[in-house]
Amino acid sequence: MRLQNKSALVTGAGSGIGKAIALAFAAEGADVMCADRNGETAAATAAEINAATGGRGAATRADVGIPADCEAQVAATVDAFGRIDILVNNAGVAFHRLFLDTSLEDWERLLRVNLTGQFLTAQSAARRMVAQGSGRIVNMGSISGQRGGTGRAAYGTAKAGLMQLTRVMAVELAPLGVVVNAIAPGPVRTPITNHGPEQTKAYLDRIPAGDYGRAEHIASAAVFLASDDCRFVHGETLNVDGGFGAAGLVFSTTEMKSYKSGGKE
Repeated sequence: MRLQNKSALVTGAGSGIGKAIALAFAAEGADVMCADRNGETAAATAAEINAATGGRGAATRADVGIPADCEAQVAATVDAFGRIDILVNNAGVAFHRLFLDTSLEDWERLLRVNLTGQFLTAQSAARRMVAQGSGRIVNMGSISGQRGGTGRAAYGTAKAGLMQLTRVMAVELAPLGVVVNAIAPGPVRTPITNHGPEQTKAYLDRIPAGDYGRAEHIASAAVFLASDDCRFVHGETLNVDGGFGAAGLVFSTTEMKSYKSGGKE
């Protein structure tokens, strides 16, 4: 078990990617504090952990858009398990608005939850990790923070900021024993994925792997970044996107044959 005797805080652990990460950590032996603004779903994830073989689960209600909650969820982890070895900064909110339609309220909410909340939670966790001389922090970025996309003015900016924050944190915290990295998921099928037919086709046409990711794919990457296997990886953003970020033009086999023949079969 790669996370045996480690204690972790996973934010946004009530559903989707956060839940998958919490379950994967516990299966690797970690004790996991499941934090979510929905206290019932956080408790359900913790109960699922405790019903399985592996680490212990606990739950706390926390909204990372509220500064006091950012500190409280870290304190709850230490209270429950005696220390915090791993933080996965996963909690966030996603909605998309065209640049010209983005209100100041939209802008400030997305940055408050997806960037400021991550900053405050990481800062609180890092102070404890520095004091104990070790720790792992995994921030949840996005491919939307790496390239322009329709409707991503606020969301993409927040995720880009979080990935830059990851680099700065890594530079400052590596000498103090704390490893900081990020994950940038591509499109992932979760219970709240609500892409319409056109948006789904637009993604699938550009993903070499040919399908959306699953929450378990992101969880596997998080286990790696939280483990000793990544002890010499600092400040990186690991894309888990089926090749989306690497791709330019993507042709089907039939289209490629036509392309090679100049459009003539």
